[in-house]
Formats: sequence, C-alpha cells, structure tokens
Amino acid sequence: MNTKLYLASKSPRRQELLNLMGYSFELLLKDVDESYPGDLALTEVAAFIADKKAAAFDIPDDGILITADTIVLINNEILGKPIDETDAIAMIGKLAGRKHQVITGVSVRSAVKQITFSEETLVYFNPLSLDEISYYVKNHRPFDKAGAYGIQDWIGLVAVNRIEGSYTNVMGLPTDRLRAVLKKEFSW
Repeated sequence: MNTKLYLASKSPRRQELLNLMGYSFELLLKDVDESYPGDLALTEVAAFIADKKAAAFDIPDDGILITADTIVLINNEILGKPIDETDAIAMIGKLAGRKHQVITGVSVRSAVKQITFSEETLVYFNPLSLDEISYYVKNHRPFDKAGAYGIQDWIGLVAVNRIEGSYTNVMGLPTDRLRAVLKKEFSW
C-alpha cells in the first residue's frame, strides 16, 4: 500500500492506540484553535473541532490524515483539560458518583474525501472522597486529559463502575469505528 497514514495529535494515548492497531504513521503537530460556535450543540463540539484540526493541515495526495478531539460532557457542561490542580480536583468532583458522556470526534481525510464521525460512551463513576480525588490528581497529573482523568489510570481501576460503549473511545480514539472507516471508505 503506497498510501501514507498521518496522525495529527499530541496525545500519547492516540499514538499508542494506533500503534497497537498495527498502523505505521507519521505525526503531524500544530497548535489549532479549539474554539467553537456558542450555538453549536454540545454533542457536536468534538466532531467540529476534529474537522477544524483536519483543515489546518495540507496533506500529500497519497496521504490519509486522522485528527480527533475528545470532550467530557456532564449536565450540559463540557469539561475540557484542566488548567491546574484545583481545576482538576473540581472536575473530578463533578464526575464522582455520577454518569457522564465521553464524546470523541474523529476526522479522516484524504485528498479526495473526508469522513467525520463522533462516538459516545457513557461512563459511570463511583463516589470518591476529596482525599481520593486529591491523591489521583497529585500522583497521576491528568492535566492533558479531558475531564481531568484517564480511564487507563488508577481512577479507572477504582472509580469507574461501568461503561456503555467503546473503552478506547474514553481513552481518546474509538479504534473499532476508526478501523471500519479506514477499511470501508479509504480501502486501508
């Protein structure tokens, strides 16, 4: 196959997941404004930002570009990446003992086609004490993660009661759906 795969993501988890899927790829990195229109439905934000990221790159004619964005949504509020420890503790406090949505938007683009989709997973958290939340934030420093947590970390082992949907989606890349799109739409 002469087509080259590109991943435009600083996320080490997305990079690891693509590697685990057996794909060889080249990283493309660029800071992209992640703002979105205020009247956009919150469930559409991740796909909107994934498209915005895809539009920021010129890709070769023989390339396929993957971009993604993940949000955590609870009570009509998007929890992005925390700005500091206090923010991370507050975010996890909102999630503790409750259900929330993790939505990842993915854009797959070639020179002739672009497919964008969103995947949603429901995550149910057990109640957590402030000491437990503080322990997690201090020891795992989840400042690069939407909602201030990584399901693959300590908190996923002790606080996630169950999920409905894709586990890898909560990590930041719905691998099964991405593979299906690459195979069906891009013959990859």
